[in-house]
Amino acid sequence: MRRGSVSLPFIALFSLVLAACDDGNQQQQQAGGPPEAGFITVEPQTFTQTTELPGRTTPYQVAEIRPQVNGLIEERLFEEGQEVNAGDALYRIDDSLYQAQVESAKADLARAQATLKSTRLRAQRFERLLEMKAVSQQEYDEAQAALGENQAQVAAARAAVDSARINLDYTTIEAPISGRIGRSSVTAGALVTASQAQALATIRQLDPIYVDLTQSNRELRQLRAALEAGRLQKVGEGQARVTLLLEDGSSYDQEGALQFSEFAVEESTGSVTLRALFPNPDSDLLPGMFVRARLPQGERDNAILVPQKGVTRDPNGNATALVIGAEDKVEQRKVTTERAVGNQWLISDGLKAGDRLIIEGLQKIRPGAKVKPVQVDPRGDSAAPATEDGSASGNAPRPEAPEQAGQEQPGDDAQQQDAQ
Repeated sequence: MRRGSVSLPFIALFSLVLAACDDGNQQQQQAGGPPEAGFITVEPQTFTQTTELPGRTTPYQVAEIRPQVNGLIEERLFEEGQEVNAGDALYRIDDSLYQAQVESAKADLARAQATLKSTRLRAQRFERLLEMKAVSQQEYDEAQAALGENQAQVAAARAAVDSARINLDYTTIEAPISGRIGRSSVTAGALVTASQAQALATIRQLDPIYVDLTQSNRELRQLRAALEAGRLQKVGEGQARVTLLLEDGSSYDQEGALQFSEFAVEESTGSVTLRALFPNPDSDLLPGMFVRARLPQGERDNAILVPQKGVTRDPNGNATALVIGAEDKVEQRKVTTERAVGNQWLISDGLKAGDRLIIEGLQKIRPGAKVKPVQVDPRGDSAAPATEDGSASGNAPRPEAPEQAGQEQPGDDAQQQDAQ
């Protein structure tokens, strides 16, 4: 009994102290007013869906220089690494043997032409004699046959001259295409043979340059399904431009255009190859470089894009957002984030046009509390950027999720105090 008598006055005194503290807090809150909440108005917009694909650069044209005749290299006529034009002389092979072949073929042609002249005159005489019945038909036919044979010999001799002259021209090796030539595998004095396996040098045309990209067949099927379902619209021809990210993460200052897509799936990787063409006037892109290309693949009307710091996650990993509802009271919404676009989330469910999404002052408010709305400029958002392929850097502002989740408990305590 004594213990109970002592405890009751103590409990009563403690209750009075708590009540005094609550009255002081309520008076202080009433004096300061509701906390400010910075918000933006959700507005739908047209969104071009892009896909970031890995790829490698490939020369627009490649030509391996090989000799077409045998001989000794007399001189190399280019500097390694320089730009050459189609038709420029690159190597000179000793041409003395081929010059002699040309002269011999010319002599054979002259002999055949002289024989042809004599045979033609004989055939003409036999034609007149045949009319006078001075020669037989057989003699006339033999004269005509000899004329035809000599004509064929002249044609063969003329072809031999052309062939010898072509071989002579081949002693000067010329560039078949324009581009940048690499290192030479031979020097003056080297013996080369026609159509040898080893190339003397290689010319690569780098402006423009190809970029070969790979996209998984699964992603391609998902894109086609979205287009067929009407969730995406095809990108116009003027907008289907491809941008490029270099190995160091910097952006390439030239835009490219998609050339074609393979009609077969690579069996080993399950991917499809796409090819884009980029201008390369300063040779910033070299063959074999690893790059990433951003390729627009569809447009979405009435897309909802919001700053990433306006979306938090509860302890279960569910994405949530706070909006200002009726009577300026805070409402909590469950949202579905589809992908990250820069420092924004693409929202597919949970928010609609006209919603006032809170992006500032989240630590001072809780669901159900009344706030003072303050509209802010969304361009001032300084959230960490995310990659275009849908993976967010930092995984959005997760540190706010425990605070927001922890605010549900004070709300319950306040309701219990009001009930008391």
